[in-house]
Amino acid sequence: MQILRGIPVSQGVALGPALVLDSEGFRIPQQRVGPDQVESEIQRLRVALKAAGEGARATEKEMADQLGRKYGAIFAAHAMLFEDPSLIAEVDGLIRKERFTAEYAVSRAMREYVKVLQGLGDQFFTHRSADLFDVEKRILHHLLGDQREAVHRLTEPVVILAVDLSPSETAALDSGKVFAFATEHGGRASHTAIIANAMEIPAVVGLGNFLADVSGGDFVIVDGTHGLLILDPDAATIEKYQNLRNSQRQQASRWVVQRDLPPQTKDGVRIMLFGNIEFPSEADHCQERGADGVGLYRTEFLYVGRKTDPTEDEHFQAYMTVLKKLGNQSVVIRTLDVGADKFGSLPWTGPEEKNPYLGMRSIRLCLRNWPLFKTQLRAILRASAFGDIRVMFPMVSTLQEIRECKFLLAEVKEDLQEDKIAFNKDLPVGTMIEVPSAALMADSLAREVDFFSIGTNDLVQYTLAADRTNELMATLYTPSDPAVLRLIHRVVQAADNQGIEVNVCGEMSGDPIYTMLLLGLGLRQLSVTPQNLPEIKKIIRLISLDDARRVAAEALNLETARDVTNYLRDQTRRILPEAVE
Repeated sequence: MQILRGIPVSQGVALGPALVLDSEGFRIPQQRVGPDQVESEIQRLRVALKAAGEGARATEKEMADQLGRKYGAIFAAHAMLFEDPSLIAEVDGLIRKERFTAEYAVSRAMREYVKVLQGLGDQFFTHRSADLFDVEKRILHHLLGDQREAVHRLTEPVVILAVDLSPSETAALDSGKVFAFATEHGGRASHTAIIANAMEIPAVVGLGNFLADVSGGDFVIVDGTHGLLILDPDAATIEKYQNLRNSQRQQASRWVVQRDLPPQTKDGVRIMLFGNIEFPSEADHCQERGADGVGLYRTEFLYVGRKTDPTEDEHFQAYMTVLKKLGNQSVVIRTLDVGADKFGSLPWTGPEEKNPYLGMRSIRLCLRNWPLFKTQLRAILRASAFGDIRVMFPMVSTLQEIRECKFLLAEVKEDLQEDKIAFNKDLPVGTMIEVPSAALMADSLAREVDFFSIGTNDLVQYTLAADRTNELMATLYTPSDPAVLRLIHRVVQAADNQGIEVNVCGEMSGDPIYTMLLLGLGLRQLSVTPQNLPEIKKIIRLISLDDARRVAAEALNLETARDVTNYLRDQTRRILPEAVE
C-alpha cells in the first residue's frame, strides 16, 4: 500500500479501479484470467506485439520518407522494443505466474521500466520514459481493439489518474461513470478544481509524480476531503474508507433536513447564502440545500467544445432553465470569463500569449469582441423580464472598463426597445473585485455599480503573485495572507460607504474556517459551491456577530498567513470541530 498526499480540492471519498490517462487513455477491463486462459492470453500478447511492431516500422518508413532517416530512427527504436526478448519474457512471466490479463501485464511491466528510468534522477532518462508510455499505449491499442473504452464512453465506473486535467476535460467527465480523479499537477483554486466541486466529484491534485507506480485497473482510493491518494490499499484500509464513504452519505442526508433552516446568526442577523453554479442543472443542487439563490452563474460552459459561438437563443434558454428552477430567487449571471486556466484559449481568442494570466482574458476579451459580448448581453436582458436576473462583469481592473461595459449595455437596451422586446430597464449591474487595482479603487467603482462580488481566487493570485494552478505555490497561495484580508476589508468598507451590496464568491467563502472572519469583516452575503452550503449555514447558526467581529479584529492584527490560518482553525474548531478535522 502506498499513501500519497496532495491538495484536496473537492470533498468526498471514492474507491474503485484506476484509469490512467497518461498512457492508456482507456479502461483496462480485467486484471486476471483463469488457469485455462493463460495460453490464450500469451497468444493474444504475441499477436499484439507483432502488430504494434509492424505499425512502428510503417511509421518509421513514413517519417524517414517525409523528414529524413534520423526522424524515422525514433520509431525504429520503438519497433525494437516490441521485439525485445527481456520485455517479452517479463510480460510472459506476469501472465503465467500471476494469471494477469495481457493488457494488465503489459501495463505493469512497462511501468516498472518507467519507474527505473525516472529513479535515475537524470532529466534525459526521465524524458525518455515518455517513449515507454507510447510503446505501452500502442500495445494496449492492439490488445483491446474495438473493446477500448475511452473516457467519453465508459461502461464501467473508474477513478481517473492523470498528469493534469484541463477544465474542459473535467467538464466532459461523466459523473455517473467517474468516481473521482487525482492528478500530479494542479492547484486548490484552479478552474479544474472548481468544476470538480460543481460536479461533486471527489478530487485531489498536486500529488507529484506517481503515475509510474500505478497501472490501469489497479484498485485505488481518493480521499478528496484530506487530499490523499491510496494505491493498492490493504483490506483494513478499504473497509475503513467504505465506512467513511457510507458515513458521508448519511451526513449528506442529515444536511438536507436542515435545508429550510435560515442562515441566521445567534443574535438574529440573517445572512444571505447563495450558490455558485457552473451548469444549469446545478440549480437543483442549490434548491436541495436551501440556497437563497445563485450568487455566481458562470457561463463559460456555453462556449466550450464547439467551433461556433453560442447563439442569443442558446444563452437565453440556459438562463431561463435556471430561472424556472429557482422561482423568484435572484440569479447573478457573470459574463464570459475565459483565458489563462479558465478553459484556456477558445478558437476566436487570438494567438497564444506568453503570459495569459496578464493578457487578453475575461472582460478585456469581451470589450474587443463587441458582437460576441452584445449577444450575451441581449440574452441576459431578455431573461431579466422573467425573473430576478443581475449581470456581473469579471476581471475589471479600471474605471474605464466598467464604464465601457455600461455603455454597451445601454446600447443593447436601446436595440431591444426598438425591437419591442421586454427586459428589466433597471437591471442591477455589478462587478467582480478580483485584482488589486479594483480593490484599491473600490470607493470609485462603488459609485458605478449596484453591487460588488469579491472573487478571492484571482484576488489571492494577483495580490501574492502566486499561480493558483501551480502546486509548488500551494503554501504561498492562501486567502489567509494579511495583504488579502486588508484588501477585502477595504472593499467591504467602500461598499458600505456607498450603500451597495457586497458578496464573496471565491473558494474562500466555501471554506468553513473563513466564515467567522468574513462576517466579522462586514460581509452579509456569501456565495459558495452547493455542496458546501449546509456546513457554512451550520457555522452561521452557531455564532454571533460579536464573535465574528472579535475574530476578524484579531486576524487583521496578525502578521503572517500561517498565524492567521492557525488562529482561524482554532476558533472554528471550538464551534464546529468536524468542520476542521
